[in-house]
Amino acid sequence: MSTIRLLLADDQALVRGALAALLDLEPDLSVVAEVGSGDAVVPAAREHRPDVALLDVEMPGLDGIEATRALKQAMPATRVLIVTTFGRPGFLRRALQAGADGFVVKDTPARQLADAVRRVQAGLRVVDPALAADSLVAGESPLTGRETEVLRAARDGASVVTVAGRLFLSAGTVRNHLSAAIGKTGAANRAEAVRIAEEHGWL
Repeated sequence: MSTIRLLLADDQALVRGALAALLDLEPDLSVVAEVGSGDAVVPAAREHRPDVALLDVEMPGLDGIEATRALKQAMPATRVLIVTTFGRPGFLRRALQAGADGFVVKDTPARQLADAVRRVQAGLRVVDPALAADSLVAGESPLTGRETEVLRAARDGASVVTVAGRLFLSAGTVRNHLSAAIGKTGAANRAEAVRIAEEHGWL
């Protein structure tokens, strides 16, 4: 039986340790690397050559979706399974667009998670069924790339001028994108637009 080599990326050390312990109990799975940020995924993968990388979505540095994209460019043969607390339809859609091979939530039972790893390694796509259904219902993000970028930059409640500085845009352009995003999300204000977009996994 050949062993499937795994890389785990999660910024919560306890969660990472628990996942590693559970997966290492399986006779055909071996955790060869653990990292705590998205930025560390590609360097660790280059060093340890995992067959499958299990990535969380919410991580410092690169998030799991951007880390998936970077890993797929650097090492296309490595399979990627997103394992996240945040079962949001928009995250699923964006993760698959970035090249993820599977997407499951963290409360998946250990046996099912190990099975998901094996199926992804075998070239199958594994997606949490409830999330797949929600994703079809939720549909694509209505926001343009620039509107998404502006909302992301405004997440922390920064002023229009500060957001404009961060994105090298004029304040007027930022105001236009924010008002478009507020309109498209059906929000009453900017903070609500950010919240709605985050809940759908559009940011």
